[in-house]
Amino acid sequence: MRGVVFDGKSVQVVDDLEVRDPGPGEVLVGIAAAGLCHSDLSVVDGTIPFPPPVVLGHEGAGVVEAVGPGVTHVVPGDHVALSTLANCGACADCDRGRPTMCRKAIGMPGQPFSRASTGQPLFQFASNSSFAERTVVKAVQAVRIPKDIPLTSAALMGCGVLTGVGAVLNRAKVDRGETVVVIGTGGIGLNVIQGARIAGAPTIVAVDTNPEKEAVARRFGATHFLTSTDGVREILPTGADHVFECVGHTGLVRTAIELLDRHGQAILLGMTAPRAEASFPPAAMFLDKSILGCRYGSSRPQKDIALYAELYRSGGLLLDELVTRTYPVEEFARAVEDAEQGKVARGVLTF
Repeated sequence: MRGVVFDGKSVQVVDDLEVRDPGPGEVLVGIAAAGLCHSDLSVVDGTIPFPPPVVLGHEGAGVVEAVGPGVTHVVPGDHVALSTLANCGACADCDRGRPTMCRKAIGMPGQPFSRASTGQPLFQFASNSSFAERTVVKAVQAVRIPKDIPLTSAALMGCGVLTGVGAVLNRAKVDRGETVVVIGTGGIGLNVIQGARIAGAPTIVAVDTNPEKEAVARRFGATHFLTSTDGVREILPTGADHVFECVGHTGLVRTAIELLDRHGQAILLGMTAPRAEASFPPAAMFLDKSILGCRYGSSRPQKDIALYAELYRSGGLLLDELVTRTYPVEEFARAVEDAEQGKVARGVLTF
């Protein structure tokens, strides 16, 4: 089968992948579509350290082909969106409703794939590897969705929507009447914007250096659009209640804090290099300001994906509009080029 493999030096689309059968508590999914997220590219450029060789992809949707012993919530033929959160369900954090903090879901990649030509095992990225025609995931990662949701759109719920909308609703807990600034309007930023709209924020300022992104930012709910943070104070003279940094630039961490009103929150979503450091004046924090990290939108995927699916069906959540372009998996290089040039909100690979 086909898939996108990073060997530690380069990326190639191969056609000789094999994946093992599902074991107890696992699901085999035939992938129909997978979004190209910046995190996949961060593995390639080294921002996210990950052992090669690895099958990339972590934002996918498809159809259940087989289930292992003990799996009852999905059956073959079900449409599912895949989360990256392979949480155990039994630890203290899972029991408290914080599956994103499950230590057993972090840092222990498996090797369910191999190359038919060499027998070489390959790692699974983010417990997912949706850039393959088939993948095996934990049952908790397969979330059943209505069959009337296009799989090209449903794929994006597994990362971009969970992270962006979840950061607003679950982590920052933006309330009606509060003001929001979103720095960076890529796939995550757009979902932060629509999360703020859903939460009832009356002022949502989108900031992106690319002026061509204004139309789509406004479509998702931005009330203002700027190409620099310099103009934010003209719109919000006392600062914002919430500033979301969605770029992953250490200098913008300081900027996010400077843009806060009293009791404001800076929420960091952009992925920086592991050893990168940010600086800011601590005195700024004594007005009850906060800096919040956020892993995967502080989500509970089985609950949240079901919620977002219903919001999509009622018209409240935009998914189709996120998909700027689809690419057959063989055009992976072209999808990467378009993403790096800012031509797409989200490019989606299809199988």
